Amino acid sequence: MASTGQEREAEAAAKSVGGMAEAPDEREPGSVAGEQLQQQHVGCQVFSERLAQGKPQQAFFSSFFTNNQKCQLMLLKTLATNPYVKLLLDAMKHSGCAVNKDRHFSCEDCNGNVSGGFDASVSQIVLCQNNIRNQAHMNRVVTHELIHAFDHCRAHVNWFTNVRHLACSEVRAANLSGDCSLLNEIFRLHFGLKQHHQTCVRDRAIRSILAVRNISKEVAQKAVDEVFESCFNDHEPFGRIPHNKTYARYAHRDFQNRDRYYSNI
Repeated sequence: MASTGQEREAEAAAKSVGGMAEAPDEREPGSVAGEQLQQQHVGCQVFSERLAQGKPQQAFFSSFFTNNQKCQLMLLKTLATNPYVKLLLDAMKHSGCAVNKDRHFSCEDCNGNVSGGFDASVSQIVLCQNNIRNQAHMNRVVTHELIHAFDHCRAHVNWFTNVRHLACSEVRAANLSGDCSLLNEIFRLHFGLKQHHQTCVRDRAIRSILAVRNISKEVAQKAVDEVFESCFNDHEPFGRIPHNKTYARYAHRDFQNRDRYYSNI
């Protein structure tokens, strides 16, 4: 549990979220009574050194050698070539939240086996340079976290105290980022189940919530179940579930032509 000082700092951060959007601090009606939610931003529990120091921590050598350099090079390639990411970057810009590589991404060493996170208090995506294994992994992590950033931009997401808001964004990220693609699930030895994609999305959303919130699995499951139908069917900005890169390219083309279609109505 966070200290009183940490809680005050997190509450203040919730009241003035930098950059992409504001996140109101009031608990919304319908939140589960008695939930012991920490008043912390999404990154605090996973990236505790950010709360303590107020800035990313990097080991001296990692700044100059393989992990950081590899992370930066993979990030550049992802931003330039990945169709999921290119669509999300266009959608963010279209929504008034243009993404800057140096401002909105940070390659850092992370504790545990977490791959990345969205730090809503400073509107920054953290990429865990010591845990991201290869280019394909980088593509998925950046896509997943950009979906959170897109949600942060377009809606008043209360990441800090409303677990249902977090659950909705985690459902969308698992559904639209390729986390639950057939190939990834085969590598995990998870396949052949009825409604397999929905099951994967639900399970991964619950796991993501538990990684950043000190709540029981039952509370996380309840939050996901409450929002699942509406959030699973929210495909913005893709317009469809992009099951692979080909689908993502089609979705990006449709997004680029969206204003052209509307202008002819």
